[in-house]
Amino acid sequence: MRAVLVKDGKGPIENLYIGEAPTPVAGLHEILVKVKAFGLNRMDILQRNGVYPLPPGAPTILGVEFSGTIASLGEDVSSDWKVGDEVFGIASGGAYAEYIVAVESHLLRKPSSLSYVDAASLLEVFLTAYQGIHYYGRIQPGDNVLVHAAASGVGIAAIQMARASGAKNVIATASSTSKLDWLKSITNGATHGVNYKEQDFAAEVATITEGKGVDIVIDFVGTTHWEKNIQSLAVDGRMVIFAFLSGRIVPQFDIGPILGKRLTITGSMLRARSKEYQAELIKCAKRDYLGRVSGQDGNGEIKTYVHQVFDWKDIQEAHRVMEANTNIGKLIVEVV
Repeated sequence: MRAVLVKDGKGPIENLYIGEAPTPVAGLHEILVKVKAFGLNRMDILQRNGVYPLPPGAPTILGVEFSGTIASLGEDVSSDWKVGDEVFGIASGGAYAEYIVAVESHLLRKPSSLSYVDAASLLEVFLTAYQGIHYYGRIQPGDNVLVHAAASGVGIAAIQMARASGAKNVIATASSTSKLDWLKSITNGATHGVNYKEQDFAAEVATITEGKGVDIVIDFVGTTHWEKNIQSLAVDGRMVIFAFLSGRIVPQFDIGPILGKRLTITGSMLRARSKEYQAELIKCAKRDYLGRVSGQDGNGEIKTYVHQVFDWKDIQEAHRVMEANTNIGKLIVEVV
């Protein structure tokens, strides 16, 4: 099969190319999918550069989310699945290719209302957001929520989930006024926006919440936001960390507020979790949200937003856009 490969196994954007790779074979409880589209995620940059530890047994080909049609069935697969079915799903790797193998519990049927592009943009971001808002954030109606990197796919999904769950204030941070204006304009969008480059987001949180603070922080930034995140949290607040884009070392900090405010701080990486955990997460997110998601031009109360679609021959340009961090929503690549 053809696949996007990395010359020398790792390196800069210029090392990405379309080459030949062995077609994977579906095994026990697995399904082979012919890929129509796949989503880009920032972990792909880290893996391309050789600094992302792969889960045991994961393919070396990039990509974890995709949409397509079933090409063949492995052993002991449910009779519900048929060759030709339209599906979308996640895997531990291998989505930047013509074919990918996925565990059947990690696939969902693609609704006719969603395009292959829309479907490929869904699972990684909505499952990650679901962890932050529900599994670890334990959101309750009336909660205040702070979402960093809010114009990312996960950020947009988390904002919508929080609003749909009855959050009182959903405060989005981003690096530009245009991003913040857009985030406040969408259905179930942010109630407030803070430009973290120009404003002290902890001070803004205090003003917006009348001194109470936020009940949930969704963070991808790490070092530079740590102290203000702690300041921003309310008593019994929960912070969920999914990445550390600014670094992972906080040289010195006072742990007093963690005890004094009874804070809960959790970290999670979806790709590294067990297949059983991922399957249960998919089941819960499907029950609570995935059936209500529409494309950005649809009428759903929760939508998936795609910033740009690329032909896979333009994979280098797609990675350049991702590294520039100018996108609002997902970047999707079509396999043609």
